Amino acid sequence: MVRPLSGSDDRGLLAAHCAGDPDAFGELFRRHRDRMWAVALRTTHDPELASDAVQDGFLSAYRRAETFRGESAVTTWLYRIVVNACLDRMRRANARHETPLESITLPPDPHDRYAAAEAAIDVQAALATLPEGQRLALILVDMQGLPVAEAARILGVAEGTIKSRCARGRATLATLLGIG
Repeated sequence: MVRPLSGSDDRGLLAAHCAGDPDAFGELFRRHRDRMWAVALRTTHDPELASDAVQDGFLSAYRRAETFRGESAVTTWLYRIVVNACLDRMRRANARHETPLESITLPPDPHDRYAAAEAAIDVQAALATLPEGQRLALILVDMQGLPVAEAARILGVAEGTIKSRCARGRATLATLLGIG
């Protein structure tokens, strides 16, 4: 008789996964995703970054399950993997070169009104393609000149979310406008 997965302990599920059980890791994921999400969110202070880090962490755990030595609880092992994924994501986000929006919107010759109008039209068209959160963050911070904290209060999100949305939006705009 096959024992139901929901009754297995975490170590048993991890061992079953390593032995080839196609459903064992899914049960581990279901049990621990909310706790891993909570720790990722507290670590990154950014829901998008946290979501990416949790995905990276569980994928890494899935692939490297046989490296679990059993010296700690499976949850401790998962926490460490997810926190490391958070730190990696945060390092990558901080290391990315950010193109300030001002450098994207300035035409080569500030006295050329035609080029300035053309650049403004191109920027507006590119801005319209961004996800709403990124577009609003860029408008408030870069175009309206609001501090990040005020933009965060207006949009009802964390300051880190505004920063990441601006960074992602700037990078996308730079690519769309052929500057990045």
